[in-house]
Amino acid sequence: MSLVVDVRQRLGTFALDAAFTAEGGVTALFGRSGSGKTSLVRIVAGLARPDEGRVVLSGDVLVDTARGVFVPAHRRRFGYVFQEARLFPHMTVRQNLDYGRWFAPKGARAENPACIVDLLGIGDLLKRRPANLSGGEKQRVAIGRALLSAPRLLLMDEPLAALDEDRKAEILPYLERLRDEVGIPIVYVSHSVAEVARIADRVVLMNAGRVETVGPASEVLGGPRLVSAAERREAGSVLSGRVEACDAAHGLATIRLQGGLPLVVPAAGVSAGEAVRLRIPARDVMVATVRPEGLSALNILEGTVEAVEPDGEGMTSLVLSCRGDRIRARITAFSAGRLGLAPGLPVYAVVKTVALE
Repeated sequence: MSLVVDVRQRLGTFALDAAFTAEGGVTALFGRSGSGKTSLVRIVAGLARPDEGRVVLSGDVLVDTARGVFVPAHRRRFGYVFQEARLFPHMTVRQNLDYGRWFAPKGARAENPACIVDLLGIGDLLKRRPANLSGGEKQRVAIGRALLSAPRLLLMDEPLAALDEDRKAEILPYLERLRDEVGIPIVYVSHSVAEVARIADRVVLMNAGRVETVGPASEVLGGPRLVSAAERREAGSVLSGRVEACDAAHGLATIRLQGGLPLVVPAAGVSAGEAVRLRIPARDVMVATVRPEGLSALNILEGTVEAVEPDGEGMTSLVLSCRGDRIRARITAFSAGRLGLAPGLPVYAVVKTVALE
C-alpha cells in the first residue's frame, strides 16, 4: 500500500501545505496542537476538500484538483476513529459492531468478527450499551466497528486524547496488537511522543501547517528534529528486541536488543520469546567515560559517541552507538564539555530500569 499526499489548504489565517508518502504499517502525523494534523487527516478521509493538490492510494486517485477529481468520503472505504468513540447510545456493543459490518462492500475482504472481538478484548462487553463502558472500552469498540467495515486504510485522529493515563495504558497494548496482527495500513494522529514511539513505524513531523521531516520513529523522535522544547524534553530512543528471560521473583525481564546487548526492564505484560519495542527517554540516560560501580542502575551499556548535537536551553543531545543500537541521551551542555564528549569517544550509557517503557 502506498499513500501519496500533496495538498494545500487555507483555513482563515492558517495555511496547510503538506506532502508525505506512507508505505504500509503505522504512519503517525505528529506535532503539537495546531500544527495541522487533523486538517490533513480530514483531507485524506474526504471530510474536507483541499484548495490544491492530490491524494492517491495505491494508484487510485482520490483527489486531483487540477483534473477536478474528488472521491467522496463514503466511496473511499476508509475507517475513521475519532477522539470520542461516537458510538450509537441506543445500540449494544454487538449492534454497534454490526453497524460497521453493514458498510463492508460485497466481495471485499472482511475481518472475521470473532477475531476482531478477541483482538480488542471486548467479548465480555457485547451485551452492554455505551453508557456502561469506560472510555478505553468505548474506543476499543469504535476501533472494532471501523475494522469490520473492511477499510482499505484506517485513520485514527488522536484516539487516546480524551482518556486519562490509566485508560491509555489499558488500550495501548490493543493498538500494538492491531499494528502487528491486522494487515490494514494506519495513519495515526497524535501529539504524544510516548504514544507515537510505542506504535508508529514512521513519523511525519508537522509544524505550523508544514511537514518538517518524515522518517522512522527512532530517528524523528530522537531529539533535535523535534520542534518545541516540550517535545525535545520527551525525546528518546526506540529500540527493538526479544524477551530472553523473565525473573518473576523480582518482576524483571531481560531483553536482547538487535545488536546483541541485554537490557533489564520491568516484566509486566511480557513473556519469554516475545518480540518487543522499547522506549528509552533521552533524559533518563546518564553518560560516563569510565565504567561506573556501586550504582543501583541495572543497565550499563558500553558504546561510543556517534554524534553530539546542540539542543537548546543549555542542553546537548547525544547519539551513542552500542553494538549498532543507537541510544540517545540528553544532558547539559556543561556536562558534555566537562567530559570532553566528541564523536568516537568510548563511553558507557547508564539506564535506570524503572525509566524503561
